[in-house]
Amino acid sequence: MLIAAVLCLCAAVASAALGVRALARPAPAAGTQQVLRAVAPTQLAAAVMLAAGGVVALSDQHYIGLLVLCVAGAVGTVTMGVWQVARYANGRLRGCQRSSEGPCATCTLSCR
Repeated sequence: MLIAAVLCLCAAVASAALGVRALARPAPAAGTQQVLRAVAPTQLAAAVMLAAGGVVALSDQHYIGLLVLCVAGAVGTVTMGVWQVARYANGRLRGCQRSSEGPCATCTLSCR
């Protein structure tokens, strides 16, 4: 269980660092950085879940089910967050491509 605790806590720190890094940068006007910034809240939520899983693994009573639930919840949260952001970005890009006023006349995304 010590190995699982260390892995969960390291993953929590990495996820939190990536989320904070994306939020600490200046707000981008468009592009990939905007998408990464939109995923940051789900990364922070996953960091909290992974930290909870690490604490559960370090506790005296080993609750394997709770550890698995924390890890699965973190993975599911990030997966759904990325999916939602991808749907949003895809919708904006499709609206951009349909514009009759020229490329990217109605949005700030790059239409490449």
